Amino acid sequence: MKPIKVGLLGFGTVGTGVVRIVEGHQEDLQRQTGAPIEVAKVLVRDLEKQRNLRISSDLVTANPWEVIRNPEIDVVVEVMGGIEPTKGYILEALEQGKHVVTANKDLMALHGPEILAKAAEKGCDVFYEASVAGGIPIIRTLIEGFSSDRITKIMGIVNGTTNYILSKMSQEGADYAEVLAEAQKLGYAESDPTSDVEGLDAARKMTILATLGFHSKVALSDVSVKGISNVSKEDILYGKKLGYEVKLLGIAERKDDSISVSVQPTMVKMSHPLATVNGVFNAVYVYGEAVGETMFYGPGAGELPTATSVVADLVRVGKNMGLGVAGRSGLMAYKEKKLKSDEEIASKFYILLHVADKAGVLHKITEVFSDQDVSLESVFQQPNPAIPQAEIIIITHNAIQASMNKVLKQFETLDVIHEIKSVYRVEG
Repeated sequence: MKPIKVGLLGFGTVGTGVVRIVEGHQEDLQRQTGAPIEVAKVLVRDLEKQRNLRISSDLVTANPWEVIRNPEIDVVVEVMGGIEPTKGYILEALEQGKHVVTANKDLMALHGPEILAKAAEKGCDVFYEASVAGGIPIIRTLIEGFSSDRITKIMGIVNGTTNYILSKMSQEGADYAEVLAEAQKLGYAESDPTSDVEGLDAARKMTILATLGFHSKVALSDVSVKGISNVSKEDILYGKKLGYEVKLLGIAERKDDSISVSVQPTMVKMSHPLATVNGVFNAVYVYGEAVGETMFYGPGAGELPTATSVVADLVRVGKNMGLGVAGRSGLMAYKEKKLKSDEEIASKFYILLHVADKAGVLHKITEVFSDQDVSLESVFQQPNPAIPQAEIIIITHNAIQASMNKVLKQFETLDVIHEIKSVYRVEG
């Protein structure tokens, strides 16, 4: 029985997990693919580095071409990350007729269509389950599980770092900066946390999910992005009083073939399942016209959860090779992309205002909402000992985004409003 030979690009946390699973689960994997899976070559940066998992020195190389152009290797597994030179390596591997499994969300979000087009041209498989939500099989679910349904909305917590920070702020009443420092110390946040806390990591993942869910080529530039760096403990406290938890949500919606994709801090009703997802866990909520509401929950990162998704893709490649159907999955983005305008996007909103503490203020504010035909669900006003002004917390009914933009613009001209402190979407 001819083994399926694998070349591994990268031998960090995830790469180590891939080798552990391939070696430890060999019998199970062989039963599924019909052939043994063998790691034949591993690309590393430093040949002398001490590693958590010992492998034969004959398998290790610092030369990428010994993996990519090795005629014996059937599948290239990329877990090194980054855009360049990784993109070039993957395109060359496909040019050489090798199947590709990658965990690289940045690459697939920015260059997925080009890579998938090259794979189709060469009759190769490209799978990338591990690029979103670690150990949760959400990509396979969107492609296969919902193949007979029509997805109308994908909403999820797809970044563990920000979810850890917001969970700790909620549970302990701590400030953002304090919890971020703790997350960095524990290794949950990078020394430069910008990609996570400003929503960029989540935006890349939502680009991939929206492309697959809606069959349109969604670009990263199509995603409206707002991070959590301005979320205050007051926002979280007031949210709790009104029955909400603050979560950084990726939200992709489709109606009448028009789509919108965003990443933003969101007030999530405590009765909604996403409100109870805490720590570094991820969860993705999918709405289908036929199936209704479904949720997928699990670890969003880590050596073995992510490696499990990589090896699952490796098994898919092996099965396709055995059946002689590799490279026939085709491009999923076959629909013309049509983005919603602000006139077509609607949701509830949470607004926190610092206002003059005097009579008539609330009347002026509600007049602005009335002018833009935005109705209010609840209004909560109280003095704040920490500031000389009063605070007004507002939850609207469903409102058009364009109307809300006009409301906020008018608020900037009112002398009784000292600051528009926070504006968040409300879900659930």
